[in-house]
Amino acid sequence: MMRTEAAVFLFRLLALALGLCIANHYVDAAVTLQPPVKLKWHYYRRSSTCRYAEEFVRHQVEIYYRKDKTLPAKFLRLLYSDCFVTGCDASILLDGPDSEKNAKQNRWLGGFEIIDKIKTVLEYRCPGVVSCADILNLATRDAVHLAGAPSYPVLTGRRDGTSSSVASVDLPSPSISWEQALSYFQSRGLDVLDLATLLGAHSIGNTHCSYVEDRLYNFNYTTKPDPTMNPEFAAKLRKQCPPRTINNQTDPVVFLNPDSGSTYRFAGTYFNRVKSHKSVLAIDQQLLYNKDTIQIVNEFADGADGFEDFRRSFALSVSRMGNINVLTGKAGEIRRHCRYTNKNNPYKS
Repeated sequence: MMRTEAAVFLFRLLALALGLCIANHYVDAAVTLQPPVKLKWHYYRRSSTCRYAEEFVRHQVEIYYRKDKTLPAKFLRLLYSDCFVTGCDASILLDGPDSEKNAKQNRWLGGFEIIDKIKTVLEYRCPGVVSCADILNLATRDAVHLAGAPSYPVLTGRRDGTSSSVASVDLPSPSISWEQALSYFQSRGLDVLDLATLLGAHSIGNTHCSYVEDRLYNFNYTTKPDPTMNPEFAAKLRKQCPPRTINNQTDPVVFLNPDSGSTYRFAGTYFNRVKSHKSVLAIDQQLLYNKDTIQIVNEFADGADGFEDFRRSFALSVSRMGNINVLTGKAGEIRRHCRYTNKNNPYKS
């Protein structure tokens, strides 16, 4: 498929903005990103407070990734759930009956225990220096890179929030309309390209059938399936997600991208599946019906070149997401344990 001149121009600009953080190669952050001025490139190395903090995080992620290939999807969801509520302050990691992690929208989040283990290593090496917010951002970068996404610069120097509340959680449902989703992203300082790109994170991972059943059995309360779904694909999903007719019935999981499936590798097929009407979630399928995103879908679905464009765009958009409403300087704190504020930490000496 020939790419439009506008699409080519868009991604040339993107390449300039990113500096092409491809594969294992990092580039200077001042060139690649427009960061919050208070975050810094290699913050811990420059301050000499924990010179090898990023290496410690990367080593631990590699250890746990070998045991659990679902880690990249788990960390991406954790980072999204953290940054899109009060900002990237690690509030999602806090324990407590009224904490964000106990909100209904977050009931299936995972990866908390791995962040705890990484934090334990950092506290042993550099007590009271590396924030949980920075650890979550760094660990997500390293995990998705292991799954096939490009590595990208993570500017550091975040501090941790000291409060977390279920009442502050307003994460949207996967059945949200496109207009609502875009408005939600724009309210966090992101744009339509970020939204389309970050939905591409659904190239890996899975979701529960409860998020799909409306498309399979009662789309827009019509008692019929979503007419935009490929009929053969819908039939396969119905076998995996039978109607739930009784209370406490099990809620199975399905792969968000059956093409990558249990390999949990970033694949170039997500946007092709959107074009073929084989998206699992309704929000993904809506990419095909918006004038601002159909061109992006076509670009990202355009073979190996399109996949590389997506990988570069993904690196930039995840970096931008990680910079939402960060705390720096005297704001927040450096938690000694990611599950507790320093004031409420039961393990403090």
